[in-house]
Amino acid sequence: MSKKVLILLAEGFEEIEAVTIIDVLRRAEFNVTVAAVSGVNVTGAHGLKVEADIELAAYQESPDAIVLPGGMPGSQHLGDSPLVAGWIQKMHNQKKLVGAICAAPALALARHGILNGKQATCYPGFERHFQPGVKHSAARVVVDGNVITSQGPGSALEFSLALVKQLGKPEKAQELQEGMLVSLSSRA
Repeated sequence: MSKKVLILLAEGFEEIEAVTIIDVLRRAEFNVTVAAVSGVNVTGAHGLKVEADIELAAYQESPDAIVLPGGMPGSQHLGDSPLVAGWIQKMHNQKKLVGAICAAPALALARHGILNGKQATCYPGFERHFQPGVKHSAARVVVDGNVITSQGPGSALEFSLALVKQLGKPEKAQELQEGMLVSLSSRA
């Protein structure tokens, strides 16, 4: 049975990150559901319009992973949502995979205590939002236990391949890396 991955989108999401994550995880044959925080039609930070599979409030499944693309103001909207906070806390408490990229590690995960005691990265400058218990790393992708964080649009492929690997398909991650001609600057 294919693992289930829940990807959250909010108005102002970073398009490169969201589309890359969705594409790579679907290529890896995971059951990917794109859920929007409000409505099903979501507009990215640069005007790309996406129709999500479902509104987050209607999502009733039990995913194996939750992933938050970044972007502004999308990351802020994710961090401000009590529904998103509940989902990421639930997933983290169950030791399921929690991933975030760009500003989302700082504005959503750190804001709700998910990064306390962990090493993490984010879009440069947003680490100022990390609490004192978060160990900031300048790495492009950081895996610390069940949490994966990444810096931004330029690291989206690396982040996506790290998600595939952490979801139990390291061979598929390698196959995708080779097939998509991805040259990794750092391995996650």
